[in-house]
Amino acid sequence: MGDLLKRFQKTPDLYFIYALGRILYGTLWLDKLYLKILFRYRIGKTLNLKNPKTYNEKIQWLKLYDRDPLYTKLVDKYEVRKFVAKTIGEEYLIPLLGVWDRFEDIDFNQLPNQFVLKCTHDSGGIVICKDKSIFDINKARKKINRSLKRNYYRNTREWAYKNVKPRIIAEKYLVDESGEEVKDYKFMCYHGQPKTLDIISNREIEPKSDMFDMNFNWIPVKLDYEHSGKVFQKPIGFEKMIELSKKLSKNLTHVRCDFYHINGKVYFGEMTFYQCSGLEKFRNYEHDVMFGSWIHLPLKNLKRINGVYE
Repeated sequence: MGDLLKRFQKTPDLYFIYALGRILYGTLWLDKLYLKILFRYRIGKTLNLKNPKTYNEKIQWLKLYDRDPLYTKLVDKYEVRKFVAKTIGEEYLIPLLGVWDRFEDIDFNQLPNQFVLKCTHDSGGIVICKDKSIFDINKARKKINRSLKRNYYRNTREWAYKNVKPRIIAEKYLVDESGEEVKDYKFMCYHGQPKTLDIISNREIEPKSDMFDMNFNWIPVKLDYEHSGKVFQKPIGFEKMIELSKKLSKNLTHVRCDFYHINGKVYFGEMTFYQCSGLEKFRNYEHDVMFGSWIHLPLKNLKRINGVYE
């Protein structure tokens, strides 16, 4: 409760808007109204849904009108494993140690000395155990139970998460034997083609972000984290990750495919349809427009959804 109060005191306006989101709930029309209010608050601009140009605008459009039931499985960290195994092969999956509906159901005696806990419907609520003898179960319980209550659809209308069943999974803790830091490799894919790679480094302390094109040229794009200031060498598995990204994103308008490269092997991380929920200010507005230009929306052939048209 103390952490919640501190966050409220820091951004009271945002919490008021989230509370409003619980009222403006239940129909596409109300979702649209709520996103316009949220977009104005977070981005400081009027949301254009009739003729969206920027990346952030088009993400809001996709939340409202691109509602393929498949997305619910793809953002579910447990269910997506079936899709990944079928599409690129189960050898790219991080070994699964267990899945539970409640934290109280976890038998920690059955888990190895090192493992990772995460919620199937959440992002960021990760618990890493490197040594079970000093693992703080109570602290882990609080973090996981807080994550289980999080609802991305309610707060930011990320539709794909609306019907994901909140569960907990445990995966093998992966360590690179070379001693190198484990990094996240996030490929932003558009209509089946990866366009940029975001490398997230310094993950466990203060995450940093560096963006590259598909020729591995650094580009000065800032979405969420600050740049690391490091000079990166092209990952050994760079071409393999591009190949896998293409397979996973085939026939999808826009999705982010995440990977790890550990001990010379590529592992799948997750798939995300709404980078920063389309509510992250680009440091350079031209990048917002550039990323948006890669998303082609069927604006003239909008389907009737829940009885409402744009």
